[in-house]
Amino acid sequence: MHESLRPRMQRTLQRPAAVSGRGYWSGHENRVVLHPAPADAGVVFVRGDIDPPMVIPVGMDFHADAINRTNLSAGGLTVQMVEHVLSALAGLGVDCCRVVVSSEELPGMDGSAQAFVEAIDAAGLVDLDLPQAPLVIEKTIRVGDDTCWIEAGPPRFPGLSIDYQLDYGPGAIGRQHLDIDVTPQNFRRELAGARTFISAADAASLKAAGLGLTVTEQDLIVFGPHGPLNNPLRWADECVRHKMLDVVGDLALAGRPLQASVRACRSGHRLNAELVARMLEQAATQRVALPV
Repeated sequence: MHESLRPRMQRTLQRPAAVSGRGYWSGHENRVVLHPAPADAGVVFVRGDIDPPMVIPVGMDFHADAINRTNLSAGGLTVQMVEHVLSALAGLGVDCCRVVVSSEELPGMDGSAQAFVEAIDAAGLVDLDLPQAPLVIEKTIRVGDDTCWIEAGPPRFPGLSIDYQLDYGPGAIGRQHLDIDVTPQNFRRELAGARTFISAADAASLKAAGLGLTVTEQDLIVFGPHGPLNNPLRWADECVRHKMLDVVGDLALAGRPLQASVRACRSGHRLNAELVARMLEQAATQRVALPV
């Protein structure tokens, strides 16, 4: 039986867990400490480098547009590239957590969520005294166009499932497809270690623009014409797995666990966030329609 089939209470960490590393875009070091939080606190980021520390909640009200990453902003302050830590928390079923950071950009690590997962697992989880209040999708919602799209429909089990089609056309990355029920076990085994990828041409363009100057071919997967450069793949379809990892993290912007069957084709951070906004609109409409 899937763990998510069992009704459960909200969860948090048993004790703090720390991860340190350098941001891809800025090159700045960041110490990230995941702290336990009480029931109904949700997940929030705390800019610990600011005096007094500034809280930035996870939610669409605080989503900030960005290219190739997911950012949050409040009170004129930002946390950047939050999708991987959010994916680790959501994938492992952590409902409440204070994520205290020492710099604006979350560390890229090896391009995956593995370091966050290992830290959370080492800290352990504990049940809180209130049950979850999941967002259950009742009618299919789709955003995008005929080329790039993502949709959420009624769940096939009480949890999140993702069916993703990646299509880069002819070339080293090519076309990949995967369909997964996102349980903690599946997340650890199938998604957590899937790394960020980029083409060698795009990497060169970013560096020419002064971005990612400290990033090497060992910090993520750089694809040349014939495959990854100086960094072997963990799975033959690692790219689609990373896209699914990003979807899990981006959908965490809903601020609640999801019960939905998600299908996507060539979707990225912008469309993922747009889907969350539409899901929240649907949920609000359903609440209004309830009889008094």
